[in-house]
Amino acid sequence: MGGAVSAGEDNDELIDNLKEAQYIRTELVEQAFRAIDRADYYLEEFKDNAYKDLAWKHGNIHLSAPCIYSEVMEALDLQPGLSFLNLGSGTGYLSSMVGLILGPFGVNHGVELHSDVIEYAKQKLDFFIKTSDSFDKFEFCEPSFVTGNCLEISPDCTQYDRVYCGAGVQKEHEDYMKNLLKVGGILVMPLEEKLTKITRTGPSAWETKKILAVSFAPLIQPNHADSGKSRLVHLPPVAVRSLQDLARIAIRGTIKKIIHQEAMSKAGNGLKNPPRFKRRRLRRRRMETIVFLDKEVFASRISSPSDDNNNSDDVEEERPEEEETKPSELKPDPPVNFLREKVLSLPLPDPLKYYLLYYREK
Repeated sequence: MGGAVSAGEDNDELIDNLKEAQYIRTELVEQAFRAIDRADYYLEEFKDNAYKDLAWKHGNIHLSAPCIYSEVMEALDLQPGLSFLNLGSGTGYLSSMVGLILGPFGVNHGVELHSDVIEYAKQKLDFFIKTSDSFDKFEFCEPSFVTGNCLEISPDCTQYDRVYCGAGVQKEHEDYMKNLLKVGGILVMPLEEKLTKITRTGPSAWETKKILAVSFAPLIQPNHADSGKSRLVHLPPVAVRSLQDLARIAIRGTIKKIIHQEAMSKAGNGLKNPPRFKRRRLRRRRMETIVFLDKEVFASRISSPSDDNNNSDDVEEERPEEEETKPSELKPDPPVNFLREKVLSLPLPDPLKYYLLYYREK
């Protein structure tokens, strides 16, 4: 389902549309959405549809519509250091965005029924870590995925601060889902055709809020026909970071602070270059109207007043004269990975530099 907002030409335009429609409302969620390109989670032959506000499914691989993911992210009220459990973690797209907010001291676990989807998610996660410059703008809580039916989680598992289920939950499983939460935790799931937010306010006290109408495929029930026994899903243990890893986090954090201070100092001395803008093309989308007359249907196209004055659907937004530049200068400069540049410039052994950069390719 989806189609609540207009299609974008790229990931940033899709996010702009989600913001304009109030699906994305907070800066943390916006930053996470912009950091990970939705198209990277599509198979190559289907990438033309990546920036449409529609769900996508191919075999066992599935992505919900962007408007659904943004509502889920907002409802979860994510903060650094929280623990998160994604039931039906799929491609790992949502888990990776959540990991950007949780930071290095959070917990990020996913349960997925299909082993082939787990492998797909691991490939996409590896691609993001090794190639995306966005990775260096955050301290990442890397997701861990396990294979199994999320209705068979071991009863001795730890409880979580935040839980999301990406499949329709039958009413008889509502209490099971609630019990995965810590007191003060938030559960978001499709329940009775409504995306529902449940907050655990006490050991046996809950607050429930219906967010929006949705249509999800239902949870698949456990099948014990072969052995007659339940196959318990054991979630990953909460790992303790090594001293090496803690040192890397601290060093990267210090370098980021230095970069920020240097940028502020240059800006204060008037050395900061003014941003260059490219012309933004405004799209005038024509509206369709369907007219019913007796048993026949007539479709007509209604043009906006601006269409009468322009033959093209695209017009250029007016900019002040001082912003006029040559066509070759209209393209924005490629983003600079300042953290990477700073690390590579340090008088350190190459192996240590590569360690600080997580051995990333770019």
